[in-house]
Amino acid sequence: MEDKDILRLYFERSEYAVEETKKKYGNMLRALAARILSDRRDAEECENDTYLGAWRTIPPQNPQNLPAYLARIARNQALKRYEFLRAGKRNRELEVSFEELEGCLADIEKGDAGREDELADSLNDFLGNLEKENRRVFLLRYWYCLSVREITAECEMTRSQVESRLFRTRSKLRQFLTERGFGK
Repeated sequence: MEDKDILRLYFERSEYAVEETKKKYGNMLRALAARILSDRRDAEECENDTYLGAWRTIPPQNPQNLPAYLARIARNQALKRYEFLRAGKRNRELEVSFEELEGCLADIEKGDAGREDELADSLNDFLGNLEKENRRVFLLRYWYCLSVREITAECEMTRSQVESRLFRTRSKLRQFLTERGFGK
């Protein structure tokens, strides 16, 4: 089923919307959550929470890119769950990726929606101007939470090439954000 047809089902409030979403995107959503959570049951719970999130937000939202919209919901659900579970168990790879980005991002007061929106716009501008392969490596690491080893296999690069691209991209991001008043 095409995405436009799935969206139409959401707008019609048809129970088949979730069923069709699960058929088409369930594996992707579960895999994304599993990379963050490292637990199949928690990933399945986040997948189901994603369907609920989509049901609650479509309408009024009418996403232009349904898989990206669903991935954002799933990732946010998984990160919330991760924070909840963090005291009990750790996903070391995720912790490392957060630590890598920490030096680039300024502390923004939670609830300062205007400032958060400015940062999101700046990040989108930055990513939009990156060379395609650097953007891909960056997103695989920091959005999809893949390990460096997984990225080397996905992108057919050496570990050194991946680490070098990530380092240079983080350095450029830090400079870019500093120039826009977000740097540390």
